[in-house]
Amino acid sequence: MAIRVVLADDQSLVRAGFRALLERADDIEVVGEAADGEEALAVVRRESPDVVLMDIQMPLLDGLEATRRIAADPALAGVRVIVLTTFEIDEYVFAALRAGSSGFLLKDIEPDDLRQAVRVVAAGEALLSPSVTRRLINEFVARPGPGRPELSEQVGQLTDREREVVALVARGLSNEDIGKRLYMSPATAKTHVNRAMVKLGARDRAQLVVLAYETGLAAPGHP
Repeated sequence: MAIRVVLADDQSLVRAGFRALLERADDIEVVGEAADGEEALAVVRRESPDVVLMDIQMPLLDGLEATRRIAADPALAGVRVIVLTTFEIDEYVFAALRAGSSGFLLKDIEPDDLRQAVRVVAAGEALLSPSVTRRLINEFVARPGPGRPELSEQVGQLTDREREVVALVARGLSNEDIGKRLYMSPATAKTHVNRAMVKLGARDRAQLVVLAYETGLAAPGHP
């Protein structure tokens, strides 16, 4: 079945361009478009797509709040949001991850990379480049917060192996890389990742990375 995508951007030319690039792939179908955040929510609720390409700066309701509402809606638990940015170090990167975004794309992304990014996020993987991950870590170093006390019970449910796996996910390792590091198969690594996500209430790997640093399961600067 084709991956169903909704495009949300206030510029019609941007939407048309992304639609043309995505629909060149047999396994991707654009099922809706929106020019503002409110319209994006309506289209997403109507279509229940697999992936939303979401611009942040839109009228009526910005992409950040639209992403937050999608992530908070149990009926949309299967929807993944990719935030569109002009610069990878956009000031909204950290906030969007906490809001529920699965990753980021630059608007000048190459066509093949765009299509592959949609496939990656639809499969439940995180779309975080090394520079975005470094910036995420730097946020925690520069602005140590109170953490998330409500997660302490969930963290306590993790096994020692799950804690190890989550820390490696936070460093950007794939299931295959984790398997090599911990001497297990990629399938076993994926099982540990999935169990940790369930226990911590993470929507996907991107959220798992955020939670890992917020709860201290991963420490900035730790190898």
